[in-house]
Amino acid sequence: MKLNNNTSIRQLWETFRKSNPNAPEEYSAWAFGDSKEMADELALLVVEGVKTATASNFTLYELENEALPQVGQLNIILNGEGDAAAIVQTTSVEVIPFDEVTKEHAYLEGEGDRSLAYWREVHETFFRKEFDQIEKEFTYKMPVVCERFEVVYK
Repeated sequence: MKLNNNTSIRQLWETFRKSNPNAPEEYSAWAFGDSKEMADELALLVVEGVKTATASNFTLYELENEALPQVGQLNIILNGEGDAAAIVQTTSVEVIPFDEVTKEHAYLEGEGDRSLAYWREVHETFFRKEFDQIEKEFTYKMPVVCERFEVVYK
């Protein structure tokens, strides 16, 4: 869920850059999920250090001609109001089929009971909704972008 720029985002980035002068001037700011509630919940898990991974629909990157996340990339994570919650840095990215996502990755996503079964249930529902919107069909072999990150500033 992408949201517009606001004062809290610029302030967090400027403060971060004061102590990290080599950080780029440009940044990306976005929220997890597709609702205010989900964005709030997942941003809090990031700030608390529980959520250190995410998964996204590779097909949407292709359709939108959007570059995949890159190792070393910095992102500002937003809450459901669009306010800055934390800055994370991507530490790994891999594209794998949905049915090959590991229990380790599911655990690192930090959601629910952190099990692979929970991850599959909620992500299948989420990805099916995304595919419905673009008139495509979910399969268990769909490519998933599995990204790991660490909080570098909050």
